[in-house]
Amino acid sequence: VITYTVIAVCVVVFFLQNAGNAVEERYALAALPVAREGEYERLVTSAFMHYGIAHLLLNMWALYVVGQPLEQWLGRLRFAALYALSALGGSVMVYLFAAPDSFTAGASGAVFGLFGAMFVVAKRLNYDVRGIAVLIVLNLVITFTFPGISWQGHIGGLIAGATLALAYAYAPRQSRTMVQLGATLAVAAAIAALIAFRTNELTSPLGLG
Repeated sequence: VITYTVIAVCVVVFFLQNAGNAVEERYALAALPVAREGEYERLVTSAFMHYGIAHLLLNMWALYVVGQPLEQWLGRLRFAALYALSALGGSVMVYLFAAPDSFTAGASGAVFGLFGAMFVVAKRLNYDVRGIAVLIVLNLVITFTFPGISWQGHIGGLIAGATLALAYAYAPRQSRTMVQLGATLAVAAAIAALIAFRTNELTSPLGLG
């Protein structure tokens, strides 16, 4: 349900982007509008936007292939939290390290989070993880080889997704709910702290922006 819903939202947003109503300019991720205008929604909305049909199709195919088994293994609530925080993890890494006046969009950060989570959960279930490991390495090579790809978003999403998956997959049975909830809140708090740090950096008198 979550996987299909996210795909549907991304497709609808893509059509809105191409309807000529400046959706990209207003909702893609750029550090300066976030910090100086308080447009924090860009950290979320940018994860549902894509630059071109190929960008959309590649991300939606990856989400379709990886999202379905993960949603079944983790359950809808944990999967939704994992996806959302992976997307935010990618956005906050872009916010921290990309050029303040550059624009970024795409579900790639969230998808990389799902890649990391798939590796962790499959390992926990004693499945053969060589295929997903090759997939992650190959995508990282592409990330750092071809221009125009947001390495920040990919790495941020991968870190957030793998971190959460570790807590979800390896939480002790007797305290599983508390550990999983605590890990979710901790990752969310870390993301919020990093956003606050970068905002202060960009809006201070000596800000880099």
